[in-house]
Amino acid sequence: MANPFFKFKQFTIYQDKCAMKVCTDSCLFGAWTSALIKTKSLKCKNVLDVGSGTGLLSLMVAQQHEFDITAIEINKDASQQAFENIASSNFHSQIKIIHGDLRLFTSDKKFDLIISNPPFFEDDLKSDNNSKNAAMHSTELTIKELFDFVSQNLSPEGYAALLVPFHRSDFVEKLFSNHSLFILEKCLVKQSINHDYFRLMYLLSPQNNHESICKEISIYDANKQYTSEFVELLKPYYLYL
Repeated sequence: MANPFFKFKQFTIYQDKCAMKVCTDSCLFGAWTSALIKTKSLKCKNVLDVGSGTGLLSLMVAQQHEFDITAIEINKDASQQAFENIASSNFHSQIKIIHGDLRLFTSDKKFDLIISNPPFFEDDLKSDNNSKNAAMHSTELTIKELFDFVSQNLSPEGYAALLVPFHRSDFVEKLFSNHSLFILEKCLVKQSINHDYFRLMYLLSPQNNHESICKEISIYDANKQYTSEFVELLKPYYLYL
């Protein structure tokens, strides 16, 4: 049984009501996004977290940046757990949780940053767990619908940060082009230096006036220890780094 909570330096994530638990790649994505906001001096007053799950990404961004964050989650139990995780943190005033379907969501403002760890496995093998299917597979929201939403709700000078499986890279990059979103930076992720790539992290912009940067990171080194790059990103969050 998965641990019912995951304790970080400045907040705790309870996850017993969520189909999708805290995992290393989602932590890496949150830390990577927060770091890019700082290093690239991104101006992001209004942030939207799509498919917030436990509230992890919202809390990781809020810890490092004083932004107003809206987090939307379609699963009722997960949205309630995210609300509880956020309410018990020091960042509760920055984050608003909404239980609802993104396809029905409307806002009177555009967002400066949209972050999402979207359903990974559209058309891939599904499990018998309906909640897990909705969280991991595009049964509730297709990847195309997500990009339709991003292109309609992102401010003209805004950014979108996404975590996707490496094997979907050609597909999602075609969607970027179809929605006039341009790659500002992408990072190819390996479990270890001895593994193939398994995730991709993207920072996107509707502005086509940036140099596209491609980097890579491995979570573990040859001795099964965290790499120095991973430690640098996660040390503001992980208890024992």
